[in-house]
Amino acid sequence: MKGFGTVVTGSLVSGKVRVGETVMIYPSGIQSKVRGIQVHGQTVDQAVASMRTAINFQGVDRNAVVRGDVVGGVNTLKPSYMVDALLIYLPSNEKPLKNRTKIRFHTGTSEILGRAILLDREELSPGETAVAQFRLDTPVAVVKDDRFVIRSYSPIMTIGGGQVLNPVPKKHKRFKKPLVTGLEGLAESHAREIITYHLRESGIPGVRFSELRLMTNLSEKDLEQHLQHLLSQKAIVRVDRENRTFIHWSIFDGLRRKAVKMLESYHKDHPLKAGMSRQALKSKLASSLSSKLFGLLIQDLTKSNTVIQEKEVVRLSGHRVALGADQKDVRHRIEQTYLQSGLQPPYFRDLVASVGQNSVHVKEVLMHMLEEGTIVKVKEDLYFHRRVIENLKNRLVSYLKANSEITTPQFKEMTGVSRKYTIPLIEYFDSTKATIRVGDIRRLREG
Repeated sequence: MKGFGTVVTGSLVSGKVRVGETVMIYPSGIQSKVRGIQVHGQTVDQAVASMRTAINFQGVDRNAVVRGDVVGGVNTLKPSYMVDALLIYLPSNEKPLKNRTKIRFHTGTSEILGRAILLDREELSPGETAVAQFRLDTPVAVVKDDRFVIRSYSPIMTIGGGQVLNPVPKKHKRFKKPLVTGLEGLAESHAREIITYHLRESGIPGVRFSELRLMTNLSEKDLEQHLQHLLSQKAIVRVDRENRTFIHWSIFDGLRRKAVKMLESYHKDHPLKAGMSRQALKSKLASSLSSKLFGLLIQDLTKSNTVIQEKEVVRLSGHRVALGADQKDVRHRIEQTYLQSGLQPPYFRDLVASVGQNSVHVKEVLMHMLEEGTIVKVKEDLYFHRRVIENLKNRLVSYLKANSEITTPQFKEMTGVSRKYTIPLIEYFDSTKATIRVGDIRRLREG
């Protein structure tokens, strides 16, 4: 309107709208402030549900708004290219509705082209009712129980209608009986049953509070009350307080059981390892597992004393590292080899030859000795016995206290070994903060 800008008209379906309020236009997602409101030609400060209303937008181009758009609170609706629905096919139709028939989907004042996917049959006879998924060419913003009408693509005539069951569904595979039964139940189920159904169906990712509002068509207060009841009954789990994300208890418990089985298997395959790294366990449990849900899972398992977490390693509470008789023999041989070789230890392939065992077994025992501190890793594939390293460190510290600094040639003379051992050793003492490098010399690190 000249002098006012963009004005839209329509019926206020629910809630209320006030002058000065920021609203969002769906499905485009454009935000605007309400400049003015009229009801039946009278200027008002607010309009409530059931009123025919005209809203004057601030700063919105006329071409940005089209017939069929929906005005609502910011981020209260979620446009979707798919809608699950209970479809009533009119008795007056002359022929059955076949799966994937092209249709015109009407809700509010919108008309959207799409296809009707029959989830439990190949065709729907006149007068029959069935659950269907509408896959649309452009997105629509609806909530549960919204009514719709479908018309044939050509010639254009009304052939059916019904109610929305899920306004933001996933793409379904057909002929899945539990899915069909579950969707049929949404038409008449109690609010808590609807909530638990969606949380079961959503699996590990869970559902946000904002999505549950659309899926249940409940007020924020009523939905919060139902969720609190389900939380108190331990039927659901709150994963994220900030985003208010929930999952069904059965999903959470399934993850708990899977984590325990994975740790059992890991301990069986790696008896000499203290446990499994948190990151490895998380990645193997599920690719869609969020850090917050994984943290909650470990916290729950720890609280029940099922698992123990030590830094970044997780193990079953009953797991203890214990060497078998043959492993004890391998351990003894490895230790003697490193003690006798001193500052010229063998590389791994030579160690395997000297111990005379399978390389996998030798590696497992060597890593166990590394974790317990008997063996020290100086660089990749170069290990020393702890006593040898401590002895050399004591000699180095004594030298630096007496002489203040040491060069690489002087350190080489102290060790009596070649540079392939000398350089990694002096760099190891740098990395462990025993020494500090200043140019070409090393000094004792203070503190």
